[in-house]
Amino acid sequence: MKELSFQNLWYWLLLMAVLCYFIGCFNFAVVLAQARHKDVRKIGSGNPGTMNISREFGLKVGLANFILDACKGGLPALISYFIFREYVFAGTHVAVSDFTRYFCGLFVILGHIYPVTMKFKGGKGIASTLGLFTFSLPCENGYYAFAAVGALLGVLLYIGLTEWGSMGSLLGVTGLTVWQACIFVLRYENEMLCGWTVAIFMLLLALNFLPWFAHRKNILRLFSGEEHRTSVKRLYRGKRGMKDM
Repeated sequence: MKELSFQNLWYWLLLMAVLCYFIGCFNFAVVLAQARHKDVRKIGSGNPGTMNISREFGLKVGLANFILDACKGGLPALISYFIFREYVFAGTHVAVSDFTRYFCGLFVILGHIYPVTMKFKGGKGIASTLGLFTFSLPCENGYYAFAAVGALLGVLLYIGLTEWGSMGSLLGVTGLTVWQACIFVLRYENEMLCGWTVAIFMLLLALNFLPWFAHRKNILRLFSGEEHRTSVKRLYRGKRGMKDM
């Protein structure tokens, strides 16, 4: 493995931060709705995200939006992995790609939730965050894909059984965060106090926090018994599935 110092990396990080933020600003829900001569921000809940567009245009369009948003969160992480996979931070055994994957993902999510192109009023980041976590570890080990897909299926099962769309999605994000954090605990158990290892865990914490914070109103409605349910059956039949993810 080749060593890479911060002095030779900082301009890459700056470039990735800016590029990934503007990638995140591109909202597929808005584009898909505009293709049907509507503004997703003026229909349903007004949230430019998967659930709102599913209720308005059907489950197939919603699924397409989810896949596009997931790829938006995952592909930058995947690309950064292949660019930096042969490097470790100077003086450590910490892989540069273990940091850059989540660094790229964080700025994509920030761009998605707080896009400058939409007056900082974007989606809630669930699909992009799930996509990021689905791509991040399987890109280095194909067997990890089974765990990631299993987590996504668990989210769908939870939503199908409880009809709590936002909570099911948030639990999925948290579950994937914990799983990937455990992988890095085992990987860097002898370098847990290294600054770059700590930075990886801080990125994971931030990536878990952002969707929860974006859903704070949903959570308050859930605790007060006012949160509407998300019916997968209704979405499949083309009916309104109520409040958003």
